[in-house]
Amino acid sequence: MAANEPKLIAGNANLPLAKAIARRMSLHRGLTIDLVDARVERFNDQEIFVEVFENVRGEDMYIIQPTSNPANDNLMELLIMADALRRSSASRITAVIPYFGYARQDRRTKARTPITAKLVANMIVEAGIERVLTMDLHATQIQGFFDIPVDNLYASPIFALDIQSKFADSMGDMMVVSPDVGGVARARELAKRIGAPLSIVDKRREKAGEVAGMTVIGDVTDKKCIIVDDMCDTAGTLCKAAEVLMEAGASEVHAYITHGVMSGPAVERVTNSVMKSLVITDSIEPTEAVKGAHNIRILPTAPMFAQAILNTWNGTSVSSLFDDQTLEPIYDGLL
Repeated sequence: MAANEPKLIAGNANLPLAKAIARRMSLHRGLTIDLVDARVERFNDQEIFVEVFENVRGEDMYIIQPTSNPANDNLMELLIMADALRRSSASRITAVIPYFGYARQDRRTKARTPITAKLVANMIVEAGIERVLTMDLHATQIQGFFDIPVDNLYASPIFALDIQSKFADSMGDMMVVSPDVGGVARARELAKRIGAPLSIVDKRREKAGEVAGMTVIGDVTDKKCIIVDDMCDTAGTLCKAAEVLMEAGASEVHAYITHGVMSGPAVERVTNSVMKSLVITDSIEPTEAVKGAHNIRILPTAPMFAQAILNTWNGTSVSSLFDDQTLEPIYDGLL
């Protein structure tokens, strides 16, 4: 076990989550773990400035900073905080990135386009970060873009616990649905956990952001359908998939999405859709509109991240958090 307690520092991307992680870690350790006192602010020309007010020499540091909207600002905050800690002689710097921005640019889809996820990985490593802890990467191969250890947590165990709690009386009627062919592995994982069959909505896109047509593969008649995906951006595909499933005979449609990007008309679309509920995590700080939506619910990720940080600090298994028996006590009473 490490001699010093782990130390947390947070940027401006998701302070409520960072504080919740600190509270959970304090609960586990039986002592107070606070966020390191620092200021992360901007000059008049929007340059980012970081100053750490506490001694971090020889400390095991964890920077909690999702690179969500505004992605460029939050990414630069992460890199500058890492540089400040490295120059202050921190012994190890781990980036806790609940939502990894630029993950959708993980390959060249056409000529003369970048692979920005790899560029971001290079920048993170060059800034002095020695380990990354994230959740539900858009493409798992992004782990290979880094030359440092990457722990990719999964939201599906939390989703499974929530589904078993909320739909305890109708588990036999459940159907897990992947909104596209690329998300089948993620949907299959959740289906396996709750013992439900799997269906797929096959979609064709004419161009980015616009869906030309959808077809349901599998019989969803009289089923309570659970659409599972890693992110919901403008919610166009999600709401269209819900409509197609209802037209195919589904009794209800719910969605479990890890990262609620919820940009543009997303909240309005979800509130007006045929979906009974959309469940997201707090990996991205929810806006007031998201919090106020009657059919959007937010699951906490702080218990999982707190335990993952403690396991990393202790040198024990992070993958143990994928097991229901390990996760259920952590989430007892929270779902």
